[in-house]
Amino acid sequence: MRNDDIIQSIRYMLDLDDIKIAHILKLRDYTPRRGEVEAIFEKPDAKDGKEKTDCSDELMAHFLDGLIYYQRGKSKDHPPRPIKTPVTNNMVLKKLRVAFKLHEEDMHDILESAGFSMSKHELSALFRSKGHTNYRECGDQVLRYFLKGLTMRVRD
Repeated sequence: MRNDDIIQSIRYMLDLDDIKIAHILKLRDYTPRRGEVEAIFEKPDAKDGKEKTDCSDELMAHFLDGLIYYQRGKSKDHPPRPIKTPVTNNMVLKKLRVAFKLHEEDMHDILESAGFSMSKHELSALFRSKGHTNYRECGDQVLRYFLKGLTMRVRD
């Protein structure tokens, strides 16, 4: 899934404005350049035929870590880890799980509420490390349904 689409979904879910997005990025020691946050949310212009460019993996990684701090607060016991890129759908799922304090049952319920059925074994395979024999890549469809279900849960 595109990084800017993920951030837009989270923005809608938590009712965030550009200032709060910039604040979330600053929580993870990333100072956005002028216009960088606004560029995430601009619509592609049909008049000039330019494609919209996706935000960088670096910005996305900082945003996800900042979101964890925004939702849960910073911990003195756990120093910040180095930023990992590229950002994968599996990484997004893991970071959202941490940010919203979700357990396996919560994750399963969120997907079910969005109309996507997945066994608990398939779901746990998305959280395995990449070299593990049971590792499974998270597809765009799974992440879209998860974001949809999480939005329904948070906004209700």
